[in-house]
Amino acid sequence: ITSKMNNTSSIVVFSLSGFNATVNYRVTLFFLTLLCYGLIFVVNVSLILIIILDENLHEPMYICLCNLCINGLYGTAGFYPKFVSDLLSDIPVISYAGCLLQVFVIYSYVKVDFSVLVLMAYDRCVAICRPLEYHSVMSVRRTAVLVSLSWLVPLCCEVMILSLTSRLKLCGSRIQKLYCENWSIVKLACSSTTANDILGLFFISFYIGHVLFIVCSYVQLVKSALKSREGRRKFTQTCVPHLLCLLNVTAALLFDLMYSRYGSASVLQSLKNFMAIQFLIIPPLLNPVIYGLILTKIRSRMISLFMMAGQRVKLRLKV
Repeated sequence: ITSKMNNTSSIVVFSLSGFNATVNYRVTLFFLTLLCYGLIFVVNVSLILIIILDENLHEPMYICLCNLCINGLYGTAGFYPKFVSDLLSDIPVISYAGCLLQVFVIYSYVKVDFSVLVLMAYDRCVAICRPLEYHSVMSVRRTAVLVSLSWLVPLCCEVMILSLTSRLKLCGSRIQKLYCENWSIVKLACSSTTANDILGLFFISFYIGHVLFIVCSYVQLVKSALKSREGRRKFTQTCVPHLLCLLNVTAALLFDLMYSRYGSASVLQSLKNFMAIQFLIIPPLLNPVIYGLILTKIRSRMISLFMMAGQRVKLRLKV
């Protein structure tokens, strides 16, 4: 839907054509989405509250984990409410401003995820490779600064990307996805996108650098962990869940990136949809579960809370 102003095309509303493949099972998807979002909300909020309320968990690693869960809630809030309302709509559309806002929230969420995972890798590297210096290196002040940067840098990156995207002259209004995505908007441009391409490649390289940093950290961690039984125990308890979360996020994001840039028109739309929303389903749902099951302190705290809740229920039933 477009309006003409000064012989240029000004997009007012985008249509989300990814919903065309959901016509026959929208009711089923609606209830599954509510269930999925409910589970994501419950597991993330539970872990956040456990970390905040238990003073024994006020350590850098758990603070990072808390931020990972907060970020999961932030990112999914940019997708699920709109997705649910679109499932109930005959013609799924989104305003231009709403589209840019959704792009900002969803893709800043991805960038913050990688930044927090890098911070967690650094924390584990110091804890295992330099245990005697850990508390001086990962002081409360330094942890606060690093956590703040893990949010501020991705948010600034996304502002820069969207400032360029918002200046593009667009000659189309159809986005072939279930949500707004920056590359989908850029592909609609009929003006030069060279600056967008260069900045996009720069930030992709920047976050590939994040992954390489984590890989290098793990090489150091493995070398140190193999030297002692205590090192191996620490590595198994705290690094394995971090590694699983990294693989989880990276694999889900690669699906979306490959689909966005190199997706074939012959691929079924329903498969495209699933590939495009993986990183909004799997990481925010599985990350808290992985950490909750593997980290001893959190697992024991959760078990004690469940036992206390069970005892209270028994007491009430007796009364």
